[in-house]
Parts: sequence; C-alpha cells; structure tokens
Amino acid sequence: MSCPIPPPATAGTKHDRPTPASDEAPRTGEDDLVRRPDATGTDRSTAPSAPPRPTSGTPSPRAAVLAGLGTYVPPRVVTNDELAARLDTSDSWIRTRIGISTRRVADGEATVDLAVSAGRRALAAAGPIDIRAVVLVTTSADRLCPAGAPEVASRLGLGTVLAFDLASGCSGFVYGLAVAASLITSAVTEPGGVLVVASDVFTALTAPDDRLTAVIFGDGAGAVVLRAGEAGEPGALGPFDLGSDGSQADILHVPGGGTRDKKTRGSGGPVRTPPYLIMDGPAVKRLAVDGMVRSARRAANASGRSIDDIDLVAAHQANQRILDAVARELGLRPHQMLTNIGHVGNTASASIPLLLADSAVAGLLTPGRRVLLSAFGAGLAWGSTTLVWPDICVVVGA
Repeated sequence: MSCPIPPPATAGTKHDRPTPASDEAPRTGEDDLVRRPDATGTDRSTAPSAPPRPTSGTPSPRAAVLAGLGTYVPPRVVTNDELAARLDTSDSWIRTRIGISTRRVADGEATVDLAVSAGRRALAAAGPIDIRAVVLVTTSADRLCPAGAPEVASRLGLGTVLAFDLASGCSGFVYGLAVAASLITSAVTEPGGVLVVASDVFTALTAPDDRLTAVIFGDGAGAVVLRAGEAGEPGALGPFDLGSDGSQADILHVPGGGTRDKKTRGSGGPVRTPPYLIMDGPAVKRLAVDGMVRSARRAANASGRSIDDIDLVAAHQANQRILDAVARELGLRPHQMLTNIGHVGNTASASIPLLLADSAVAGLLTPGRRVLLSAFGAGLAWGSTTLVWPDICVVVGA
C-alpha cells in the first residue's frame, strides 16, 4: 500500500485527507511516495497491523508514538561551484572539510512557508489523527512577534489548536519531541496528537560573504505527527536526555536583531551588529562531538540499552567531520551513522527529520531498527532519545 500525496494547500479550510497516488522518484519537485517496507526491505501490499496491546497484567505506561513523517526542501539547488565563484573557497575544500556537495536554498519562501509544506506531508503520512497541538521548532523565525506556529496551524486548516514556537538551535527538534511527548503523556492533547514541525531558513542568517558559514547551511523543514500510545511499542519515544550550557553561548550565536543589540548603547549611540551567525568553528566541533557522544550514551542507558544495542544513529548533520568523530567515539560501524549532509547541507533544527525521511526513502531505515537521535547546537544545548522505528508512511517533497 502506498503512502498518500497531500492535497494542495487551501487556506482557512479544514485539513482534507488525501487520496492515494502512484510512486514517483525522490527529489523531483513533486511529492515522493514511500512504501511501507518490512524489516527485510520488502514491500507489502497490505496495511500495517495495529500497534500491539498488552493482553493481561498491568497496562504499559503512556508514551508518545511516531505516527507519520513529512518533509520539504526548497527547489533551488546551490552547488559548491556556485559559491566558489563569489567566495574564497573551492568545491574540493568544501567537500573535504565539511562534506557538502549541494544544499537547498529558499527563494521566495520563508520559515512558515516551509513548515506548512512539511506539516501537510506529515499529516498525510499519519492519516486520520485529530491534531490538538502544533509545535514549531525554529531558530529563523519569520518575525520576532508573533510566534509562527499559530499561522502554521491556521494554514493547515487545524483551527484554533494549541500552538507555539520553540527555539533551541540545532537541537530544537529533539527538544520539540520532548515537549510534545510531555503534552501527550500528561493528557493535555487527549484524545488527539501533536504536530511537531522543525523549519529553518538558516541561509538568511549567514553573511553572504562569510566563506566559513555561507557554505555550511541549507534550508528545509521536517515534521512528525505524534499520537498517544504505550511505552515499548514501535515508534514510542524513549527517555530523553536534555541539557544546556549558557556560559558558552557566544561561540555560536546571531547577535544582531534582538533586544540586546537594540538596547545596548556605546559612546556613539545605539550599537548595531549584523544579524548574521558568528561561529567559533574549532570550539563548536570539540564541544559538539563531546556533547553528542555523552548525551547519546545517557539516552541509550536510560532506555535500558547500551550503544552496542543501537542499530542506527541519526545525529544532527552539522558537518561530516563532526559526524565521523562522533561515530568513532561511539564505536559505530560506518553504516550505522546515517548521513545526508552531502546533498542538503546543515539545515539546523530540520536536519534530523530530513535525515530520517531520506534514510527511509533509501531503504536504510526499516521497521524494527533501534534508532538513536542526537543533536547539539546553539545555546549551547543538546538532546538525545531512542525509539524502535515503526511501520509508518513517509512523504517527502520539494
């Protein structure tokens, strides 16, 4: 059975459930249908069975369960050669030092636009689940005020549901999952689910002439639908490991545009700093590797497992050297560290859902796989969790 293609956006109307359509090749500018494979990668023609339920004894604890995944990336592809034509860099340097060949860049689209496109696909993938809350995870908000989540909810036809933004840098998606899981397990969203959308147009926050940051980032959005379920069933999010270190905030920050910039006065009047990312690359690499390794181990242990029990790791796609270092420190084999940074770049908070979707499309992520998610970013902030990959639809598009 094929996953459905979401219908075109209809502002101000209730979300319509899509009709099935045939498969298409990935990343062609249209939605890509992902069949539900079994653990061996073989397509099935029947719908997945319902989640297992206990037949006797004490019921399992309540949990948030992954029910659908959708993504969106802008159609414009920017190559290394295009960047090298205006910056002091080269295709070889970018590939070797960062691991990126191309990235997607928004042109005429903003963060909420990308979020709506990804959210629509996630809703289509999940099917008829009553959404009671929307969490928009972003570091590149369209406006300082108001939050973008209510607009996302409105444009998706979800009405007046609970909706708010969450900003936690590149670790934001994991934080968003944790907050959404709390809404579900505390019955705030009973009897419905939560839509978590991670969307960043981070290229708007990088200086066009900065050869170090302009080559790293791309734009994109990924969304998941979470439903109420039971701990231990496929897709149930495991315990979370979350943390921060605000004493290191200045090594990765965008200083301009906020109240500190506007209200800080020097001898010559108001100080105005550019609204672009400033990054201490070596420090970020060192702290990111250490932070993700420690957090990943804690999350695995909290779930009753060790790193040796994990099949696949989906880490924030910061750069390839960081990913390689994390894999070495965790003792992973090459195939266990999922990666897609080569063709999408570092998409900030959207990197993990985009990675999960691309890995599912490629057949690398199949039901039953024990997966660990881990991220590290500005704040500084980090987070990790685990799950067994469920039998769900994934709808991707550009």
